[in-house]
Amino acid sequence: MNTQFQFGQISLTLRRWPLNQPNRSLQAWDAADELLIDAAKTAIANYGATRSGQPNLLLINDSFGALSCALADWPQTSSTDSFLARQAVAHNRADNNITQQPFNSICSLETLPENADIVLIKLPNNHSYLSFILSQLAAIVSPDTIVLAAAKAKDISRNVLEMFNSQLGPAEASLTVKKCRLIRCQPEPGKAQPHFPISWPLPETDFTLINHANVFAREKLDLGARFLLQHLPCSTAGQRVIDLGCGNGVLGLMLLAKQPETQLLFTDESYMAVASARANIELNLPQCLRQCEFIVDDCLAGQPDQTADQIICNPPFHQQHTVTTHIASQMFIAAKRVLKQGGRLRIVANRHLNYQQQLQRLFGHCQQLAANPKFVILEAIKRS
Repeated sequence: MNTQFQFGQISLTLRRWPLNQPNRSLQAWDAADELLIDAAKTAIANYGATRSGQPNLLLINDSFGALSCALADWPQTSSTDSFLARQAVAHNRADNNITQQPFNSICSLETLPENADIVLIKLPNNHSYLSFILSQLAAIVSPDTIVLAAAKAKDISRNVLEMFNSQLGPAEASLTVKKCRLIRCQPEPGKAQPHFPISWPLPETDFTLINHANVFAREKLDLGARFLLQHLPCSTAGQRVIDLGCGNGVLGLMLLAKQPETQLLFTDESYMAVASARANIELNLPQCLRQCEFIVDDCLAGQPDQTADQIICNPPFHQQHTVTTHIASQMFIAAKRVLKQGGRLRIVANRHLNYQQQLQRLFGHCQQLAANPKFVILEAIKRS
């Protein structure tokens, strides 16, 4: 893995998070980071020519800290929905001995600072989340605020530019550089904003689901979750079950509806996901709230060994824009550690992924419980 970031006079060591990723070809920055850093340096120089003091930077969706570390000479706030991203930023700042200048790390659901002079956005691939970010910015920017965004050229569509135009102000994109483009936006206060979070009825139930903007398949059940809902495990009273990578918590919600004496932990690396799961229990099964935990975590890093009776999971196969199965692999390893002897891990997986072989190697066996043309339901039992 390439960890040495060289850009102009900037020289940094940057690592992806989590650190033990099997895909050694990935790195912790891309050309979109370079476009933003270069544009930010120009904006900072222009700011110093017209105003006294240092500009305050607002960094949004800085995946691994490339922006934060490269622009460490200026005060900054970093906002993200990803617990992993916050860990990566903290690790890379510490690894490069960055201690100067005020630095504040906030999650996506916290209010953005009103003193931002220059805003840098790594565009998320979730347009709902981008719309939420723009609505956050609309509340705090002024016509003097410099707003810059970047992503791969293929991800900067007319629809994306129209979102900037309608929610924040006129926006235009640069020519392509290393397959990436830069967006410059001139804020115009007073534009109408969409409402977040959204809610929708859960089919074939009396429940209503609340979804924050960055939750996967936020306006309807994704097909994998729908299939796993047909094959939820049975639990006995008092058993501790973990909804790992919980998303909006629909799996745990429906398990609690059928087995209301279960002790349930909802955990995800997305702050919006965990907030959605909590909101859905509060709305639909408030009587079960006292036996639920809601934790933002890196897989199950904060959970003690051998403390769960069952784990259910609809594992992701991407990290930001990168398609990868390493997060699922990390989930399986963590699940084996946290399960009690005799505990069960039940997952839904796309048929083309090799999860059954992974679980077979890790647990010593793996049983296919059900299948349809697209998905399989797999279960592994932790045995001595």
